Amino acid sequence: MTLSIPDRNLALELIRVTETAAIAAAPWVGRGEKNLADLAAVDAMRQMINTVDMNGVVVIGEGEKDQAPMLHNGELVGNKLGPNCDVAVDPIDGTSLTANGMNGAISVIALAPRGTMFKPDSSFYMNKIVTGPEASKVIDLRASTAENIAAVAHAKKLPINDITVVVLNRPRHDELISQIRKAGARIRLIQDGDVAAAIETARPDTGIDILMGIGGSPEGVITAAAMICLGGAIQGQLFVDGKPSGPILQTHDLINSEDVFVAVTGITDGELVRGVRYTPYGAISHSIVMRGKSKTVREIKTEHYLR
Repeated sequence: MTLSIPDRNLALELIRVTETAAIAAAPWVGRGEKNLADLAAVDAMRQMINTVDMNGVVVIGEGEKDQAPMLHNGELVGNKLGPNCDVAVDPIDGTSLTANGMNGAISVIALAPRGTMFKPDSSFYMNKIVTGPEASKVIDLRASTAENIAAVAHAKKLPINDITVVVLNRPRHDELISQIRKAGARIRLIQDGDVAAAIETARPDTGIDILMGIGGSPEGVITAAAMICLGGAIQGQLFVDGKPSGPILQTHDLINSEDVFVAVTGITDGELVRGVRYTPYGAISHSIVMRGKSKTVREIKTEHYLR
């Protein structure tokens, strides 16, 4: 089968999609209503995504995970005038962060040629390790926590006590956290939003070197798209009923193409991007758009006039 390659002009169209979702979610920041925030972002993203020049099918969506009525797996999106694409969406990565007014919530979309995205189906959880380009070839999910930390430190020419590992703050990670501290590395605990945290491992000046632990498998696929763009790496293994299931998946097992796009817009402030800011005339958003084939990364600040 011949793959239909997305056009480079899709990059800025995708930013419009995540900007729209982030601005729709922003009024709900700190209001304690994560479901209403998610609904606003999903509805806004769905309307804008259908203006994009593509014939897309949602591979990673909201429906099965969050019982959302829109942007579900298998839904056709785009205006049907462009290339055939697999689409991964997360209108809010960090719904609890948004509801509680905490840092790190983003809106994100990833695009790849049709048939290249891994489908986790009903497997919602994945054990992951993610790092940036300097150490992309040395991580190994089969190795111990201490071995991976030492390998990353050596690759980045840093002492182990300067390595920072980001981990979701969950009871299931108590043993992992103990192992990281025993190895001598530092930990940054996050409450939610492991896509943004994973991307931070591959961006300069974030202070994050590795992401470890069990998070969402859909988020793992989106992370793979970002790592292709940034030169980093992810390894993951699905978790089913609390147990590892299936083979260890490499970056290109999760997305088997270099021609991927990722767009991210901040909802609340974070190390990766700033959140939405209101102004007398509307709002300001901050975004990143990446392309895997060219390894281009653009940071975009947009002023929105809102009536």
